[in-house]
Amino acid sequence: MRNVATTPTLVINAQPESPAAYLQKLWQHRALALTLAKRDLKAKYAQTVIGILWSVLQPLISLFIFSFFFEKVVRIGDTINYPYAIFAFSGMICWNYFTQHIHNAGTALMQEQALLKKISFPKLLLPLSKALVGLVDYCIALGLLFLLMAWKGVSLSWNVIYLPIFLTLNILVALSVSVWLSALTIRYRDFHHLIPYLVNFSIWITPVFYPSNLIPESYKWIIYCNPMAAVIEGFRWCLVGQSDWNSNFSISIIMSVLLLIVGFIYFIKMEDKIIDFI
Repeated sequence: MRNVATTPTLVINAQPESPAAYLQKLWQHRALALTLAKRDLKAKYAQTVIGILWSVLQPLISLFIFSFFFEKVVRIGDTINYPYAIFAFSGMICWNYFTQHIHNAGTALMQEQALLKKISFPKLLLPLSKALVGLVDYCIALGLLFLLMAWKGVSLSWNVIYLPIFLTLNILVALSVSVWLSALTIRYRDFHHLIPYLVNFSIWITPVFYPSNLIPESYKWIIYCNPMAAVIEGFRWCLVGQSDWNSNFSISIIMSVLLLIVGFIYFIKMEDKIIDFI
């Protein structure tokens, strides 16, 4: 009896994919994420005179301005046991990556409407590609921080072996917020105008330029509910070993993980409807 070859059958239905199946699809399309990241990176510095050197100048200029104000005028540096420039720059590295990713990835679906209409791929690749672009500036700023610590005579703490954990957490926190914003912005365009105000306000409830021990105990719960607080304080703890790090920051870590998981599930459910709102 002759065997009849059968071809795989592709079943298409209106039911959203399971998280495991969606993650597998993301991995299969990883090359597209890299391609989009390379494209955005080239476009970022296109037609500029000094190109990628802006990634060096921008954080240094910001560091000079904020160091002068908070150290010389407000004199917050008097409450810190190591150079304030290192304290501020370490916070700026984490915060700048977070804010840049939110600005870029939060509206990624709106900016790529033409691509969404032409190609079928997991839409979550768009905010993921923005995360890869931000890592270039992140690594450059981190190298500048190490040079600054050497110049100021500050030795790295042995806690630096845990630095990859908090770098990963920084990426996850940014991604968790951008996943929500990507899904919500494409449906409710008001978020496109609201995002910059939320980001600019949230820096004041994040220990970027001030140590968290300046916050009264009765208000510290606000800091602990902020996922970026754990990232920044943990980042400093890894570098210099002197930080107001304590177990309460586990609240921030738990919140960031929950936010990412719930946002990921919500994005999967919304993905098939995204094209209807474009």
